[in-house]
Amino acid sequence: MAQTTTELTVSQGTRAMGQAVVDSWGWAAGLLFAAWFRYDFLLPAPQLRAVCLAAAAAMVLHHVVGHSLLLYRGRYAYGTFEETRAVFTTAGMTTAALTVANLTFAGRPLPASVPLTGGVLALTVMFGARYLRRLQCERRIRPNATTSAPVLVVGAGNAGADLIRSMLHDRGGKYLPVGIIDDDPAKRRLRISGIPVLGGREDLAAAVAKTRAAAVVFAIPSAPPALLRTTRQVAEAAGVAFKVLPSMARMLDRPVAISDLRDVNVTDLLGRGQITTDLVSIAGYLTGKRILVTGAGGSIGSELCRQIHRHAPAELIMLDRDESALHAVQLSIHGKALLDGPDVVLADLRDPERIREIFAERRPQVVFHAAALKHQPLLEQYPAEALKTNVWGTQIILEAATDHDVEVLINISTDKAADPCSVLGYSKRVAERLTAYAAHRASGRYLSVRFGNVLGSRGSVVTAFAAQIASGGPITVTDPQVTRYFMTVQEAVALVIQAGAVGRPGEALVLDMGKPVRITDLATQMVSLSGEAIDIVYTGLRPGEKVAECLFGAGERDERPKHPLVSHVTVPPLDPSLARTIEPHCGREELVRQLVSICEIRYEQVLAPV
Repeated sequence: MAQTTTELTVSQGTRAMGQAVVDSWGWAAGLLFAAWFRYDFLLPAPQLRAVCLAAAAAMVLHHVVGHSLLLYRGRYAYGTFEETRAVFTTAGMTTAALTVANLTFAGRPLPASVPLTGGVLALTVMFGARYLRRLQCERRIRPNATTSAPVLVVGAGNAGADLIRSMLHDRGGKYLPVGIIDDDPAKRRLRISGIPVLGGREDLAAAVAKTRAAAVVFAIPSAPPALLRTTRQVAEAAGVAFKVLPSMARMLDRPVAISDLRDVNVTDLLGRGQITTDLVSIAGYLTGKRILVTGAGGSIGSELCRQIHRHAPAELIMLDRDESALHAVQLSIHGKALLDGPDVVLADLRDPERIREIFAERRPQVVFHAAALKHQPLLEQYPAEALKTNVWGTQIILEAATDHDVEVLINISTDKAADPCSVLGYSKRVAERLTAYAAHRASGRYLSVRFGNVLGSRGSVVTAFAAQIASGGPITVTDPQVTRYFMTVQEAVALVIQAGAVGRPGEALVLDMGKPVRITDLATQMVSLSGEAIDIVYTGLRPGEKVAECLFGAGERDERPKHPLVSHVTVPPLDPSLARTIEPHCGREELVRQLVSICEIRYEQVLAPV
C-alpha cells in the first residue's frame, strides 16, 4: 500500500509540474506573439525586455493564483469542465492584474492591447495542450481495434451516449463502437465522442456493410417492443449479433455500463413500460415496520422480499413451507444462507395454531400474503387442495391478522378471479371476497392485488416453452387463439407494494397490463430467439381454461383515482362461515359446484352489521 501511495504521489506531482511548465510557456509565447504582431513583426529591444519582464510576472502571478485554486494539486482531470473553469479563472485574473499594472506603470512599457491579446493567446495554448493531452489519454484507454469487435449502437440518446463513452474507456473491452443509428433527423451528422451517426433504421443494413460491424447494440431502454423486434430482425438479416440494454426501471439511477449488455430475451420482445411507483409513500409504510411475507420462496414472494429489504424494514419475516425456497431467497438477499436467523420461518399455511403462534410472537405490522397453489391443471384434478390452501389458508392468515391488529394486509390474487371458470379462479375469487369481509372488520387496510401471468416465474408458460425448446421440441400450445396478459416479476411486485400505499380497504387493485399477447406469438418469438427449428403443436383447451382472460368481472367498474395504470375494483365481502361449509371430501364435481355457489353469493346475503 505504501508503494502504491508513493507512486500515485509521484505521478500527480509529475503531472502538476508538466501542467505548470506548459502554462508558463503559454504566457511567454502569448505575450511575445502579441507584442511581435503589435509592432508589425519588428520587435525593438526595449519592448522585448518589457515583454520578457511581463512574461515572468505573468508566470509567477498565474502560478500563485493557480495554486490557490488547486489547479496544480491533481484536483481536476484533464479537459473536464472543472479544470476548464479553474484555468479560465486563473488566466483571467492574471490578465486583469497584468493589464492594470501595465496601465498604471510610469511610461506604460507595453501597448494596452498586448496584455489582453497575450492573455487570450496564452489561454488558447493552455486549453489546446490540455485538449491534446486528453485525446492522448483517451486513445490510450480505447479498446484494441485488432482484438475488439466493431459494433453499431442504435440510439443516440443519453443511454446510447453513456454506453459509447463506457466502451471507449475500457482498454480491455471486447466492443468498439464504430457508428450510431438513430431515426431522429436532427441527429444526422452528429458525433458522440467522435463516433458518427450513420443514419436511421432504414440505413442499418448498409451501415453494417460499411463498417463491417460484428454486432448491433440496442441502446433505447424505453423503446416499445415492436421497435426492438423490427430492429432485431434487420440485424439478424444482416448476419450480425444483437445485444440490448435493460430497461431504465431496472437500471434505476446508476449510469449505463458495458456489463449491462446482454442478449435479447422474450421479456424484451413482449415487455411493456414499467409502472411508476411512489417511493415516498412506499417507504412511509414499509420503513421501520415488522413485515411478514407468506410464500416467501415463490417467484412473487422472493421478489417481494428483495424489494422490501431495500426499504429498511425493522424486521422482514419470510415464511414458507419449502425449506429449499427459504434458503434461496435468504441467499439472494444477504449473500449467505445459514437458515439459523429469525428472518426465515418454516411453517405451513394450513396449520392455524402455528400461524397464530407466529403472529403472536412476531407481531407483524404489514403482511403480504403470496402463498397459494397456482397450477390450474393440477387444481382441476385436486380441487380440495385449492380449497385448503387458497381459501381456508387465506382465512387463517386473515383471522390471525385481524386478531393481532395488522395495519396493512395485501392478498395476492390473479386475473383468473375475474369471472372465474376454473378451480384456481374460483378459489382466488373466494379469497378476494374473504379479504374484503375482513377489511370491514379490521382496524387496518386489507385489500387484494390482481394481475396476470408473470414472465419467467416458476411453472410459467415461458419456463415450459424454454424447457421444450431445450429438449428439441415440439412446443405445445392449447389453441392458436389463446391470449394472456403478461408482466415482469418486477412490475408485478411494484404493483403489490404500491397497493399498500394507495389501496382502499376491501378492494382489488388491477394493473393496466396493456394488450394481451397471443401464446402462439410468444412461442414463435422464443423459437426465433433459440435459432432452432422447433415445431409448434396445438393440443386443445384444457378444463377450466379460457381462450382470453379478462381483468374485470361482470358488474366491476374500472376506476383509477390514484394512478393512471392502476384500477380500483370493489369486491363484495363473503362471510367465512360460508366458506367453511364446503366439504373437501364430497367428490370433485360436487366440490367445484360448491365453490361456484360460494362465488355467486350476493353481497347483501353476507354483509352483517359490524
